[in-house]
Amino acid sequence: MTAHISIATTNNITTKPFLKWAGGKYRLASVIRAALPQGSRLIEPFVGSGAVFLNMDYPSYVLADSNHHLIDLFQLLKSEGGGFIDFCQSFFDKEANSESVFYQRRDLFNATNDIKLRSALFVYLNRHCFNGLCRYNAKGFFNVPFGRYKSPLFPRQEMLAFHRKSQYACFNVSDFSHTMKMAQKGDIIYCDPPYVPLSATASFTSYTQGGFGLEEQNRLAAMALELSLKGIPVIISNHHTPFTLNAYKDAKIEFFDVQRFISSKAESRGKVSELLAIFS
Repeated sequence: MTAHISIATTNNITTKPFLKWAGGKYRLASVIRAALPQGSRLIEPFVGSGAVFLNMDYPSYVLADSNHHLIDLFQLLKSEGGGFIDFCQSFFDKEANSESVFYQRRDLFNATNDIKLRSALFVYLNRHCFNGLCRYNAKGFFNVPFGRYKSPLFPRQEMLAFHRKSQYACFNVSDFSHTMKMAQKGDIIYCDPPYVPLSATASFTSYTQGGFGLEEQNRLAAMALELSLKGIPVIISNHHTPFTLNAYKDAKIEFFDVQRFISSKAESRGKVSELLAIFS
């Protein structure tokens, strides 16, 4: 039987991710941490910016995503540390915050096969593009426009913190189902999939090449239940909607209101209801 529990969203989390990320969980990390049980390893099939990973205290981590550009970046930062951070910072030069330079570098990102160059450009684009979005067109090309920020800052300290914590993590490019099948007794799985839309006209496939529709949402819920019956807890974040309540009917539900921060002006964004589905 599903329980509905209202929880607070106060945050005492201190480690920020170095990437901007739509739907990122930095401000909810303390809520998520309170919901996650102890275990020997945390598995995240949708790692995103890594905000949850950065603020948890597990002995080891498996962090996966279907976006190979993101995982390439994380792997390079893990292995090369300061030298790679210096290389990334070189793109935050006097010409960096120019619309023409932005589009030249976006074209280079889409054209190059040099993983190190592309990863550094990923950081540059993330900090200079509109709202830090990560979006690709049908051909797989990054297509977010210039952001017009006054002075984008280079996230050096945040990258250093990620490098230090990443020594305890393994990064994989994989589908969520493949990642979840890796789980063993003692593992904890936290899933932050593309959210179910709040309305019939809203889209929740923009940030994932190939899309993530209702079939995938139901498949994720089914896998979560299956793993929980084997003694492997699974916690899923999503919008609080009739669809998710039905999909997660076998889980304990904790729900809360979240202020949206997609805009740089938080006061212009309303609150939405989200939930944690706890399969345990």
